[in-house]
Amino acid sequence: MAYRHILLAVDFSEHSERVIERAKDLAQQDRAELSVIHVVEYLPVVDSSFGPTVPLDVDLTEQMIEAARQRLDGVAERLAIPKNRRWVQVGSPKTEIIRIAKAQNADLIVLGSHGRHGIALMLGSTASSVIHHAECDVLAVRLKG
Repeated sequence: MAYRHILLAVDFSEHSERVIERAKDLAQQDRAELSVIHVVEYLPVVDSSFGPTVPLDVDLTEQMIEAARQRLDGVAERLAIPKNRRWVQVGSPKTEIIRIAKAQNADLIVLGSHGRHGIALMLGSTASSVIHHAECDVLAVRLKG
């Protein structure tokens, strides 16, 4: 089965290059469109001196989005992915990856899997959640470390 549209999910970890290369190779092999997504997890910054519920006035989310967009553009340009197939989303990585894959009719999602065990596995990983909830095929590229 040849894939027509592959969604590459990148997290910019130290092993991301392996995932990027795998998605690139599959897209070339199947002559598939390649899209790319990075999800910035929203983490409100709080001032603990007033308790855990008072957010600081400094909103780092916009800075995080801009930094992620610049890194994503670098990856996308290297892979010749047009701007209309690049997404930087804010939210839950598993939710946003699945949502974009469905909205864009991707038939394969490629992402990295850190192969966590024990308590990290019980808490759930992005790769595991995407594998179990996506409506298309998912390739979880095993990452070392």
